[in-house]
Amino acid sequence: MLDLLKKSSFFILISIVIIFIFFFSKDESIPKDEELISSASTLNSEIPVKEVLNDSASQQDTIFVDVKGAVEQPGVYEMTTENRVKDVIEKAGGLTKDADQSQVNLAQKVHDEMIIMVPELPDLNVDSGQTADTVSSNIDGKVRINYATQDEIETLPGIGPSKAQAIIQHREEFGLFQTVEDLLEISGIGEKTLENMKDNIQIP
Repeated sequence: MLDLLKKSSFFILISIVIIFIFFFSKDESIPKDEELISSASTLNSEIPVKEVLNDSASQQDTIFVDVKGAVEQPGVYEMTTENRVKDVIEKAGGLTKDADQSQVNLAQKVHDEMIIMVPELPDLNVDSGQTADTVSSNIDGKVRINYATQDEIETLPGIGPSKAQAIIQHREEFGLFQTVEDLLEISGIGEKTLENMKDNIQIP
């Protein structure tokens, strides 16, 4: 009987020890789970920030723009894709007093390898009766394609609003036309169109 009692006490003691160990090991696991949850939350909160930074960087890629003509410091300037023509001109020291600002789209966004050509105001010939309102066409009625407004370009044979705008855009991006044949670089203007209007164009 005594042996049976000793054996029962021994098993009871072992059971208490096992329960005690299990209880404390369970309590210790709780903080670890909380730490995992906290780490996961921190990681998730950091991902959008990194994505925003990457998006911001991709929107502001470094580009190089060539500024020529009537600016204080012509040259190649390092810009970003978020800059506009006015930003490049400001970096180039601004326009000179002879610059024809009406021929430059200051609000246009810049792109890599872009050429910004700022023309000078043409000399006005007082004796011939020319004024600031008529400088884009000379006295024999030809259109000065490098300075003409859209309305004046549309007076050329075969040139409508869309082609006139394309001529102005090409002029702003790549600089003044050097020859009449340079107009063939514009989409929509072919040999036949050029032949019909070249006698009405003056360069410069």
